[in-house]
Amino acid sequence: MATEIKAPTFPESIAEGTVAAWHKKAGDNVERDELIVEIETDKVVLEVVAPEAGTLSEVLVEEGDTVESEQVLGRIGEGKAEGGDKPEAKKADAKAEKKSDAEAEKKGDAKAKPSAGGKQHEVKAPSFPESIQEGTVATWHKKVGESAKRDEVLAEIETDKVVLEVVAPADGVVSEIKAEEGSQVASEEVLALFSEGADGAAIQAEASPAMSADEGAGDEKIGDKILAPAARKMVAEHDLDVSKIQGTGKGGRILKEDVHKAVKDGSAKQTAKSAGGATKAAAAAPLDEGERPEKRVPMSRLRKTIAKRLVEAQQTAAMLTTYNEVDMTAVMALRAQYKDAFLKSHDVKLGFMGFFVKAASEALKRFPDVNASIDGSDIVYHGYQDIGVAVSTPRGLVVPVLRDTDSMKIADVEKGIVDFGKRARDGKLGIDEMQGGTFTITNGGTFGSLMSIPIINPPQTAILGMHKIQERPMAVDGKVEIRSMMYLAVSYDHRMIDGKDAVQFLVTIKELLEDPSRLLLDI
Repeated sequence: MATEIKAPTFPESIAEGTVAAWHKKAGDNVERDELIVEIETDKVVLEVVAPEAGTLSEVLVEEGDTVESEQVLGRIGEGKAEGGDKPEAKKADAKAEKKSDAEAEKKGDAKAKPSAGGKQHEVKAPSFPESIQEGTVATWHKKVGESAKRDEVLAEIETDKVVLEVVAPADGVVSEIKAEEGSQVASEEVLALFSEGADGAAIQAEASPAMSADEGAGDEKIGDKILAPAARKMVAEHDLDVSKIQGTGKGGRILKEDVHKAVKDGSAKQTAKSAGGATKAAAAAPLDEGERPEKRVPMSRLRKTIAKRLVEAQQTAAMLTTYNEVDMTAVMALRAQYKDAFLKSHDVKLGFMGFFVKAASEALKRFPDVNASIDGSDIVYHGYQDIGVAVSTPRGLVVPVLRDTDSMKIADVEKGIVDFGKRARDGKLGIDEMQGGTFTITNGGTFGSLMSIPIINPPQTAILGMHKIQERPMAVDGKVEIRSMMYLAVSYDHRMIDGKDAVQFLVTIKELLEDPSRLLLDI
């Protein structure tokens, strides 16, 4: 009986997709969960895998065809294709079998030889939400044979939005690593095996004949040094001179642990003469001594997503920016007067962001178009104010969201922002904390920016840019006074927001900040 291969269930915001590539053709054998076809939508590329093993008996849609959610793409029949396997496949199978036998001979039969510990656990990647297709193994904090306590962090998985931690399921030892650093992993994919209550020395003794998880294929030779893949990546990231690193692996191979040690003691830092590309393993080709050095490293998932979304926003939205300037003298005086009492009462410092969030919340209530979002050909008006606050981290910019800011006090806003900042830098933010905002505030003034054009965060229709506070001579009541001024910028989607509303929205924020008592009196 034939099994249908169907397109995935698309979310409501995606109406259809395009068949991007068939990885199998009619008559090919497929294994269960093997990638068969890719469907490209306007947001993501979705993978369709084989629901069971068999033969691809029928292809119903061709590459380039438009398909709907759950549409039948093809069928899988039972058994293997007629005529048997191709010679190449037989050779590959024989080679794999030979390799498997050799590995079994080295390691010993896993079934016949019990592990050096108690119960075996599979360490799996977290369950990713629908908006995340896969992740990258960013860091292993434990290597094979290392002991770990229950809930201790074993590895970190980097997605295009957050870094997710994978913890130990019990007290025990990592007995095998299946996904190396840099590997792409799917939701709930097995990353490693973990032996509960096992002895680390015994695990290492078992693993040593077949090399550790950091040893094996993918080694690269640089000069007279041999680098394991994970070590090569770290050398490139930290710009180290491999000739100064002592390898402790088999045959003097440089392992990740050796690079860790070199980074810690600073013994392998580049000198001016040795800074050429030969020691930058991630570079496309070595550079001769004396050439201007270059460094090529892969773009992180977060950086790729930021780039894609920013370009998408500029290509999709009819984006305009309007400017104004606000006199921050009154806010600064209020802050100076009450900052000590505020810190004592609320255990958090009184910053400027609390005033801006409250002023923006009030302005959003008065101009609902600015608080709306665009979903396809529909406009969604939100009866609440969820304001995203852009936070800079070593990995890139993230935008956690403060919920229901209209009902928050300034102290609540300040506490929320401090918490977001700390957890963002530590990679501890949850995916749900960065979804669903109705408006965004970004503060380039933190880094000294005097003026900029902020880019809208889709599907939102506007964003407020704060900038550096600078003393300038201003005309006040016919006299020149030195005032603390800040330029403000609001970028908005002209498809949704008229210029008049955008300008008045920004003027409202300006007026509320120049007379902070308005925030208390709701006027």
